[in-house]
Amino acid sequence: MGLFKKKNYIRINPNREEDPNKPNRKPHVPDNMWSQCPNCKKAIYSKDLGEEKICQNCGYCFRIGAWERLKLIADEGSFIEADAALASLDPIAFPDYLEKIERLREKTGLNEAIVTGYGKIDNQAVLIGVMDTSFIMGSMGTVVGEKITRLFEKATDKGLPVILFTASGGARMQEGIFSLMQMAKVSAAVKKHSVSGGLYITVLTDPTTGGVTASFAMEGDIILAEPQALIGFAGRRVIEQTIKQELPENFQKAEFLLKHGFIDKIVPRNELRTVLSLLLRMHPSKKVGAAD
Repeated sequence: MGLFKKKNYIRINPNREEDPNKPNRKPHVPDNMWSQCPNCKKAIYSKDLGEEKICQNCGYCFRIGAWERLKLIADEGSFIEADAALASLDPIAFPDYLEKIERLREKTGLNEAIVTGYGKIDNQAVLIGVMDTSFIMGSMGTVVGEKITRLFEKATDKGLPVILFTASGGARMQEGIFSLMQMAKVSAAVKKHSVSGGLYITVLTDPTTGGVTASFAMEGDIILAEPQALIGFAGRRVIEQTIKQELPENFQKAEFLLKHGFIDKIVPRNELRTVLSLLLRMHPSKKVGAAD
């Protein structure tokens, strides 16, 4: 039967050396072709996310940069950035802080963790601020606080509404007490804008936490949020360890906050521009330069 017949075997190259002339038949998968939803963990073909970057399975809105956000919200060509040259100092001499800032400027193209300026939504004038988590997790330092304060002061002076998109890990520890001072500083500017009759709309995006939540993020006349956005002050584990209780699964999610009256409405990202336009029409701004 030939069962024990000696066979000729092909010797395998022990060094696994490949022939440089042999064509490469390995499949090539481009980088960033697939994404995983942070909320439902489903793998998504990146092109299916669309320009708005929304998970088709659970509706979660992926994190996007400030300029991507402005492209979706503001009328084309209408946005004019303000205070772009403001730069962070090193008030408490934190090790390597300024070097980190410089590296992030080169990597992200941003000067700080927020972009502010004048724009229009459906031809309605508005002052807009958009925080960006790609810059030190959108943390609030002295420059972030100063830019937001100036935004509200300008809005008060011109009689214009303010729309602020929040996305932050909280106060910036590299600036110590100076970062915490921004909470009161911005809140004072928000109050003056409110007393003058100005409209302030906040849009809470994932994540909005820490000192930002504890101040201007929750001070809007109208508070909107994106689906499944994480919104809170202290972290989940810190709270559970403090109160010695297990928290609900969706604790600190936008849906939980809406149910308990902390926000006014959850708006999908692809509907935000329409909703903001409607709110601006319902609350017409003062004429530019009008006396209080």
